[in-house]
Amino acid sequence: MLRKKIAAALAVVTATSLLIAPQALAAPTQQIQWQQCFAPGTPGLPPGGERLECGSFTAPMDWNNPRNGKTITIAVSRLTPKSGTAKSTVFTNPGGPGGPGRTIPLLYLDRPKLSENAEIIGIDVRGTGASSNVTCGSFNTDGQVDPRDRSKANLDLLYGAMELQAKFCQAKSGEFGRYVSTDQTVKDLDLLRQVLGKKKVSWLGYSGGSWMGAYYATYFPKTLDRIVLDSNVDFTLPWQPIFDDWGMAFERRFRVDFLPWVAKYDEVYHLGKTGEEVRQSYERTRAKLNAQPVTRPDGVYNGVTLDLVLRSTLYNKDSFPEGALRLAELAGAVSPQLKTLASYPDAQLGTAYSILCNDTPFQGGRKYLERDGAQDGAKWPLVGYTQIAGPCAFWDRPDVKLKQPTGIGVAPTLMVQSVRDPATPIEQAQRAHRNFRNSVLLTVEDEGDHGIYGFGNPCVNDIVERYLVDGVTPAADLKCPGVPLPAPDGQSAQNSLAKARQLATRLGW
Repeated sequence: MLRKKIAAALAVVTATSLLIAPQALAAPTQQIQWQQCFAPGTPGLPPGGERLECGSFTAPMDWNNPRNGKTITIAVSRLTPKSGTAKSTVFTNPGGPGGPGRTIPLLYLDRPKLSENAEIIGIDVRGTGASSNVTCGSFNTDGQVDPRDRSKANLDLLYGAMELQAKFCQAKSGEFGRYVSTDQTVKDLDLLRQVLGKKKVSWLGYSGGSWMGAYYATYFPKTLDRIVLDSNVDFTLPWQPIFDDWGMAFERRFRVDFLPWVAKYDEVYHLGKTGEEVRQSYERTRAKLNAQPVTRPDGVYNGVTLDLVLRSTLYNKDSFPEGALRLAELAGAVSPQLKTLASYPDAQLGTAYSILCNDTPFQGGRKYLERDGAQDGAKWPLVGYTQIAGPCAFWDRPDVKLKQPTGIGVAPTLMVQSVRDPATPIEQAQRAHRNFRNSVLLTVEDEGDHGIYGFGNPCVNDIVERYLVDGVTPAADLKCPGVPLPAPDGQSAQNSLAKARQLATRLGW
């Protein structure tokens, strides 16, 4: 019954078809027919969530050849102030790339300075969520083969799977997959601005949303008012070197924050009294699971699965208690308390690989990947062997030529960055800041969370909202203190970007 109600709430009426030249956009003739996303009292809906409205619009499949008549659907949401009067419109993006974003506005219901002054727009970008989808046919190599095993037989499996991943994603997504790229997506975003009748909009993007925001500003510098980029990739570089930094950044977060934290609570987890003892417990457990996998109600665990659990744990400090408990259970140090891990939609995976592999060239083939994986893994064993962008080495890349983000002519851009972010390391944010004019960097010290604004840091929240809502641009780079690590009481606040996906799953999206 709930799914039927949600489906009905998401139904929209699309207006006339659209044919617009990509470089000189005419005034669009379509309108979004907004409808309530969820009825009041929908299970799992946060207070005020009934105000979220959903709709959709159409865009050309290929902005560089829009008159071929092929169109796609983009699903969006909006959260308007209770007063009904918004001073500005803010586009949001949760990153990924390819993360569906229609639930993001719900995260700001407890940020009244933003949600009661701005119309907040959530967007399922092309390829993902309730928008026209791409897919990898549910084929995903990540976690299937232990990348630490550098034997020829295992490397054949590892890189053969990456090549097959590229074939699955491109074959299953068909023609549309070639047009899921940043170049195409930013044109969808500016069309949305026009459909909404806005001369200018602001941008709030996290992680991969920093890449998208920087490119949106580069393509359409006159239409963005205020820009907040939180947890930054170096959007002035291609995708390949961005993911090359994963091993270093995750290892830093693992050794500086997570391992000493687990050791501090040895009476809870019994994994060691020092960070090094905990690391050795992890290595022993990983080897044991590879020799004899463990079956639990939520799946089969081997050493690679353990790595995936820890990798997801490191994104946010509120995940430390659950991640440490899972490690302790698998190590046999504590009795199991069984819980189910979240899963992610295949459309997001397909969109992520389409953007990564379509946007920018990938240099090197299998031999390069073998050398690079071995070198990074030896230095940073937790994640260094993992090569997320590896399938791009085998991708039949379309002729995409992105403009170079420089910041020239772009509105003031506020970049927010924690010093030990595992997924988007501080070094990338600093480099992008240097190369993107008119940007200001807010560094969050003694912090490693991925996604900061809106998630419990009062200093960051105040600075971002003074800029995003009041228009007060910081005069120079500045710093905020981080939020202390939690106690292992299991009562985590879940103040993270993952909350948006949890909301979507809970609400049936």
